[in-house]
Amino acid sequence: MENVKLAVIYYSSTGTNYQLAQWAKEEAEQAGAEVKLLKVPELAPEAAIAGNPAWKAHADATKDVTEATTDDLLWADAFIFSMPTRFGNLPSQMKQFLDTTGGIWAQGKLMNKVVSGMASAQNPHGGQEQTVLSLYTTMMHWGAVIAAPGYTDPSLFAAGGNPYGTSVSVDQDGNMVEDVQAAVKHQAKRTLQVAGWVKNGNQQ
Repeated sequence: MENVKLAVIYYSSTGTNYQLAQWAKEEAEQAGAEVKLLKVPELAPEAAIAGNPAWKAHADATKDVTEATTDDLLWADAFIFSMPTRFGNLPSQMKQFLDTTGGIWAQGKLMNKVVSGMASAQNPHGGQEQTVLSLYTTMMHWGAVIAAPGYTDPSLFAAGGNPYGTSVSVDQDGNMVEDVQAAVKHQAKRTLQVAGWVKNGNQQ
């Protein structure tokens, strides 16, 4: 895993997916990968952010996190995306970022990249699975290799049992309901493992 380059790319309004991304980054670094933690550009107007104290506080706290560009996609061997659900779909911020990849996609520069996704919502059945599957639809168009966690570790069951990607629900106070840290770490390790196989041609 030492030669795998991983980009952990997230969108977070109040911090949940930032935390998921942080856990993935930490685990990947411990496994020896070279990791970038990146956020997609914010599209919401300043007035909307300022009107929500939690959103404003998180925006201020993460203002120095580097924004993702297509150059980061070219650099990485693998990606972990983390985002909240919006009506069972990707948030517009993540979708807009993915929509900027047409040029490098057309050149075949995204094929065989390894990808995995994580998501959050305000209740246990708030669209998390569909959000991850929506991400994977784009990844299939890229020709990427999807490294879903499946049921490859007991931590997935403790986290709610989503085989497509770790997902979490958040209560009204912004606290995660499920214990997902171990599942996130397993997903990060699995993504690196698959990326190592793809990069090195070792399918053992």
